[in-house]
Order: sequence, then structure tokens, then C-alpha cells
Amino acid sequence: MTKRFGRRTLFAFALAAGSTCAGVAIAQELPANDYPTVARADYVYACMAVNGQTRDVLEKCSCSIDEIANILPYSEYEEAETLISVGLKGGENVAWTKIPQMQEKVKNMRRAQVEGELRCF
Repeated sequence: MTKRFGRRTLFAFALAAGSTCAGVAIAQELPANDYPTVARADYVYACMAVNGQTRDVLEKCSCSIDEIANILPYSEYEEAETLISVGLKGGENVAWTKIPQMQEKVKNMRRAQVEGELRCF
């Protein structure tokens, strides 16, 4: 089993290694709202499916997810995506996704998406 280290731990290791080795570049910690590559790719893939499969659309969709990432931390984006996905199932078991606190999370993501579209499309 491999042991997983957090970003801060890896940053500390890199910093320690960099300070003891001449000529080694110091690693920078990623921002807290940096989205995983797969999340960015999923967004761009879906965006291109809706808007077209051209290079121009690829650039616009990539710009859009970058803008969303600048506005909304990944944890909030992920919660909203989950709420939307679960809410699409329908039925009594998903009624909790319709309470105001949960819908506010979805609204925040939608606002970030609109801002991304306004800036990039």
C-alpha cells in the first residue's frame, strides 16, 4: 500500500530537499482552489459537446473553467456538481437537495459558470 502525502507535506519535503541541494528549484504549493486535471477536463469535454468541437471552442471552454476556478474553490464546485447529479435522480430520497442551503451552493456554481461564459465566450 502506498502512503499518500498532502500538498503541504510534499511542499515541505521539496523545500527541505531544495535547501540542501545546490541548483535545485524550490517547488511552489498549488493554490487551495486548484481544480484537479480530471475535473477541468470533464468540464471542457462537456462544454465542447454543447458548443462545438473546434479549436476556438476548446480555448473558450478552457478559459471558462479557469475563470470558474478563480471564483469558486474546488470543494464548493464539487459539492454543487454532486448536488446536481444526485438531484437528477428524482424521488423522495433526494428531496434534501432542494433545501435552500443546498440550492444556494448550486446557485453559486451557476453564477461562476455565467461569469466564465461572459469573460470567455
